[in-house]
Amino acid sequence: MHHSIAELLDIAKEAACTAGKEVLEIYDKGTFEAYEKEDESPVTSADYRANDIIMNMLQEQTPDIPIMSEETPQLPLAERSKWTRYWLIDPIDGTQEFIARSGDFAVNIALIENNEPVIGVIYWPAGETLYFASKDQGAYKRCSVETKKINVRQFKAPAEDVIMIAISRRQSRERVFDRMSDQRVYQTLPAGSCSLKACFIAEGKADVFMRLGITGEWDTGASQCIINEAGGRIVAATFDELSYNQRDSVENPDFVVLGDQRVNWESVICYK
Repeated sequence: MHHSIAELLDIAKEAACTAGKEVLEIYDKGTFEAYEKEDESPVTSADYRANDIIMNMLQEQTPDIPIMSEETPQLPLAERSKWTRYWLIDPIDGTQEFIARSGDFAVNIALIENNEPVIGVIYWPAGETLYFASKDQGAYKRCSVETKKINVRQFKAPAEDVIMIAISRRQSRERVFDRMSDQRVYQTLPAGSCSLKACFIAEGKADVFMRLGITGEWDTGASQCIINEAGGRIVAATFDELSYNQRDSVENPDFVVLGDQRVNWESVICYK
């Protein structure tokens, strides 16, 4: 069964929205259990429910495409390195935000082809907003019935304009500012999950976001496709490219999401 990229994008959008709506019902009722994983990161019964919905929908509609999810055990590299394409999902990005009741959590689904994200879908249930992109087709935001193309903010003066940093409510601001050049002026936009901060950059609400700490490849797959198509980039904080399904570990390095590519970001970010 061979689906076009456009058909696969529709399948991913439907799966993300279906899971997201059910997660929002659980969130509104407050009927969930919270647990701690072995790495001490939180997970809830809502994460597992979203995972089940997405896995079932994808397996039913694309039985030939393997799936990697944050909430399922990872296969050894020797087995998964044979995959030419696969679904990469984070059923709830921002579980801490879900538990803290900030509303800033999202469902992430990416399709990785030849180690590169070619589809990215991020559904923000509390905002009833869907961000999506596919390679070379642009990035879009659907809110209620309106769908519009999105792009990173274009600086009027790339070397001088004030830079808007999307910053986590739960991450030390000092750690981030310590890695920013003091030659520039910054403003901050508090935001929740990693993927929503990337979406804010894709639609021009912020210009840069630095993530310090442990994340998995599923935290960047969907964002990377959307931000690329919106005219930005996601790279490791050292400016090396991120990799997908090429290492034993599926952990990401510290990474940055960058807006307008005319800015000399390597002079803005002083990551040691």
